[in-house]
Amino acid sequence: MTGPTSRILRVLSCNILAGASVQRYRQYVTRSWASVLPTRAKQDNLDSLARILPEFDVIGLQETDAGSLRSGFRNQTRYLAESSGMPFWSHQPNRQMARLAHSANGLISRVQPIQVVDYPLPGRGRGALLARFGEGDDALVVVVAHLALGPQARERQLAFIAELLGSHPHAILMGDLNTDPDSSEMRRLFERTSLQPPAQAQPTFPSWRPRRAIDHILLSPDLRLRRQWTLPDAFSDHLPLAAEIELPMELAMH
Repeated sequence: MTGPTSRILRVLSCNILAGASVQRYRQYVTRSWASVLPTRAKQDNLDSLARILPEFDVIGLQETDAGSLRSGFRNQTRYLAESSGMPFWSHQPNRQMARLAHSANGLISRVQPIQVVDYPLPGRGRGALLARFGEGDDALVVVVAHLALGPQARERQLAFIAELLGSHPHAILMGDLNTDPDSSEMRRLFERTSLQPPAQAQPTFPSWRPRRAIDHILLSPDLRLRRQWTLPDAFSDHLPLAAEIELPMELAMH
């Protein structure tokens, strides 16, 4: 944030596909070799993303690599944090394919969280990373998640997240939720929590012709969304989703 009395929080959610860039559906097949090998293009993509991260206070990453063959055995969350000069980072490894690929959720922050907790989600290889900023009822909780492709699995995962957020009145849920905001499982999330549906969905996928709003930054009602937008630079097959949020004064992070 911009100063000790600031009430504005800028957040970014980005599925980075382990640094890979996809610009057509056919490239999932024609460039499939790049999904398991480190490349110069992946490195350039990460460096480009690192240059914009200092514009934000909290960044949630999905499909970052925890350190496997496809990333040159580099922890990409740590690399992005250090390259951008952001002081705090955490990651949650989940889906591992031997030594070829090891996906993770990541959190990068300008402010040090009081607590970071990894929660495995129902199903296989999915998780939620919860960071708490502040103490007690004045704490802000940020959850980064990457949900399953199937609606039944997503339903169970969102039910778990709803229960997780039940005791936290000030919350942000962000990530690749793999579903549109008007899906049945998302409607049930809004019924079970105080999270608010987006006033206007922002299509993020596929990055070369965005049609589906499957990446989300969802807020509890006391957090006022000033604006939400997608970044024009496609660092993967998703566009990054950004938001500027006005916090109540008691939640101002220092």
